[in-house]
Parts: sequence; structure tokens; C-alpha cells
Amino acid sequence: MFLHGGPGGGTAPFHRRFFDPEAYRIVLFDQRGAGRSRPHASLKANTTWHLVADMEALRTHLGIDRWQVFGGSWGSTLALAYAETHPDRVASLVLRGIFLLRQKELDWFFQGGAGTIFPEAYDAFVDFIPEAERGDLLKAYYRRVTATDDAVRIPAAQAWSVWEASACLLVPEAGFIDGWRRRRFAEALAGIETHYFVNGGFFEGDSQLLEDADRLKDIPTIIVQGRYDIICPMITAWELKKAMPHAEMDIVTGGHAANDPAIAEALVRATDRLADKASDTG
Repeated sequence: MFLHGGPGGGTAPFHRRFFDPEAYRIVLFDQRGAGRSRPHASLKANTTWHLVADMEALRTHLGIDRWQVFGGSWGSTLALAYAETHPDRVASLVLRGIFLLRQKELDWFFQGGAGTIFPEAYDAFVDFIPEAERGDLLKAYYRRVTATDDAVRIPAAQAWSVWEASACLLVPEAGFIDGWRRRRFAEALAGIETHYFVNGGFFEGDSQLLEDADRLKDIPTIIVQGRYDIICPMITAWELKKAMPHAEMDIVTGGHAANDPAIAEALVRATDRLADKASDTG
């Protein structure tokens, strides 16, 4: 089960390339409101726990007893939420660019920390919002990207998405950023992300995923983390590793994006290793 980022990002054909098709049955899941799911960009009945239930419904529908759950960025958040809810249904975990959706992680990216690394892009993100509202940029954007007026919603969604795209790669690429500026993609990403973020991921507490990590002690896990990931800094992956001592951790010289060459290579290495382990144990 491949879990995309965002929330709201959607899947793409290249996501299959992290898996050997001779070893894996590959399931790509467009989460509610994202990608080809309908209704597009909808926030109705769209929470972490709706998505966890959707995954269980898909597993049952496809006749799968246990599966590997693979997720990066927000996908790692959802993978952990699912695995902690249904540990008996998870054969292994591959987690990239760890994001636990805690307030300090949101503050880092949206309220100044990451802006010290990409100040030119961050200034554009901040300048979109009137000065009086800049004390809480997340809520200021949320009000705009969920507005019914296209003239308000669309430019705000594009500004939000461009900031995130600008920090995905160690060396920003204009073509990559332009892809995230597209209206359809930006509306889903900005609307769904802000919906989840202002609601704390719909978790019971800020550190729920870390506190419940002991439920995963019997699940083979590989964490792939870019040392220079600006969106999901290394410290979060390190804290998860300490909560999951049994997990293998592969720290690579790379940033956030899954298609960063060093990250992609490490992810393929992880899925190949887990496939080999599965075949060895039958």
C-alpha cells in the first residue's frame, strides 16, 4: 500500500517505481479529495480516521491478509496511524521524511524556521497575508483556501503550494514548482492540508503517534530520512527511531522529495530488502 503525501497530494505513475513488480502487488491509494478521488478537494468526512477506515476497506476488498505500508511525509503520518490501529494487518513499514503532525513541526515550516533556509520563497508566502494576520499564517491561509470565492481561494492555494514546492528539493526547480502551482493540484493540497493541520491531524494528543509507537515493535520497519530535509527535519525521524528501537534507519544525503535521487535509491533498497526477508521467511 503506497500512501502519498500532503494530505491532498495524490498518487502518480512513478510511485510504482519504488517497488519490484515481480515481488510486489502495488496498490496506489488516492486519499479522500486527492488525485482521482471524488469529490475533488472535498473536506467533508475527511479525517485521518476516515482514511484509516478506507485503507481497511481496500485491504478487505482486495483480499489481502497483511501488507507492507509505505508512506512519505504525510504518508508516513498516515502509515503510522494505520499501523498503530491495525498492527496485525501490517507485514512491514517503509517510512520516509517523517512527519508526526505535532505543533512544533507545523511551526517550523509555516511560522519561520524553514524560512531561514529558503528566505526568498518564504517571504513571498508571508507577504501574501496582511501583516495583522501573520502571527498565525496557518489559520490565515486556512480561511482563504476554504473560501467559496474563487478569486480568494485559488491565489491563496497557489501561494501555499508554491511555498511547499520551493522547499521540497535542495535545489529548487522551476518546472517542479510550476506543477504544484496548477489550480487543480493546489486547491486539493492547500485545502486538505490546512484542514488537517488546524485540526491537529484529528489526533487525541500532540504526540499520539510517538506515544503509541510501542504497538509497532513486532513490525519490521525501515526509516529513510534525508539529512537535509527542510520540510520534515531530521530531528523528527530521530525521535521516532528512539520510540521504535527495532527500526532500521537509513540517513541519506538528500532533501525531502521522494524523487530526490539519493532518497529514491534508499527507498528501492528498503523495499528490495524487505521483499527478500519476506521470501526467506515464506
